[in-house]
Amino acid sequence: VNACVDVVLSGVKLLEVLGLEPGDGKNHVVLSSRQDLKEAFAHFMEKGAAAERFFSDAESFHHIAQAASEHPGAQLYVGGNAALIGQKLAANPDLKILLCGPVGPKLHELLDDNVVVPPESMQERDEFHLILEYQAGEEWGRVRAPNANRFIFSHDLSNGALNMLEVFVSSLDEFHPDLVVLSGLHMMEGQSKETRQRRLMEAVASISDIPTDIPIHLELASMTDQDFMSNIVHQQVFPLVNSIGLNEQELLFLTQSASGPHASLAAWSGVPDVGVVSDILFWILKEHGKTVERASDLTRIHFHTLAYHILVTVDGYWGNQVAAVAAGARAAGTQACATETIDTDKVFLKAPLEFVTSQMEAPSQISLNPDEPVVHWHREGISFHFTPVLVCKDPVRTVGLGDAISAEGLLYSEKYPQ
Repeated sequence: VNACVDVVLSGVKLLEVLGLEPGDGKNHVVLSSRQDLKEAFAHFMEKGAAAERFFSDAESFHHIAQAASEHPGAQLYVGGNAALIGQKLAANPDLKILLCGPVGPKLHELLDDNVVVPPESMQERDEFHLILEYQAGEEWGRVRAPNANRFIFSHDLSNGALNMLEVFVSSLDEFHPDLVVLSGLHMMEGQSKETRQRRLMEAVASISDIPTDIPIHLELASMTDQDFMSNIVHQQVFPLVNSIGLNEQELLFLTQSASGPHASLAAWSGVPDVGVVSDILFWILKEHGKTVERASDLTRIHFHTLAYHILVTVDGYWGNQVAAVAAGARAAGTQACATETIDTDKVFLKAPLEFVTSQMEAPSQISLNPDEPVVHWHREGISFHFTPVLVCKDPVRTVGLGDAISAEGLLYSEKYPQ
């Protein structure tokens, strides 16, 4: 239920146009001024980490958005996790996609013909999200980016209130979907705590109305409020969905918020350790997934980081995992390089060639075999499928990569009828 227009441009170039001088980085949970923007951008650029923030001053944001969209180097794209996943799936000519997000005139023009937008979802003005990209080794003052990534910010009230969720759920009766994909919960962080809690309860009630035979996938995104994340995990959303998609930042934040394994780890250093990642993924499904005793529907997690992906499933609910995780990895390599197929001259391997499957229990030691790139292991009724990613050397576009990976993985996943 989140949709917008992404304005993609060089972060350093936009900050220069805004007349902002390089300086020290500082993390801000919410941006309220150009100074906050400058500091937060420098903070994450120095780490090479993706982040997304709400910009609270509407007027100031409007001026920045105008400067960004009129910049000669700016590109305008479909944005919002829901719209991006819909757009990726719509590339398959046999699929019809229902998208309920706030859709303005520019976004409507950018959407694929296979994407159906109900009239109630249309609005007069587009919601703009600004995506400030930087390249590996790029410098701004004394800050140097260790790898390519992006910093995203917006003043987006419509998506932030999940305004279109009820429209979406009521449209399903007529649409008869084979799969429901939800995203946009992270956008609610700009709301007051009370508003957010009330809206989350309403969202839960709406999601509960979706017929149980339709699988539901939830795509997570960058968040900063641990209590909110904990609510989503423990009480409210996780038990209602069959599948989740997330990256390494979201995984670490999730375990810190819900007191899971390795919660004391402050940040990843370099490529996330496979054993640590699989411990956390195992814990999510063991503690919050479907079991004989627990009334949860969660049986699948698609984890993606730059160097590798892992698809984790509770046995008996999903099939075709090898193809699904491989398809996601292939989508990462082709989309980042903007090529139709993997071009071996443009990609490299960053995944560990040997790793252990756990840092907590007696682990298996695994060595990658190039002839069989998808590795499988098993732990207490839960299956893990791991694949390295052929990482693009000079990425053309990093935005929406996680969404493309999740969409492609879902397309190849088989949900067994229960």
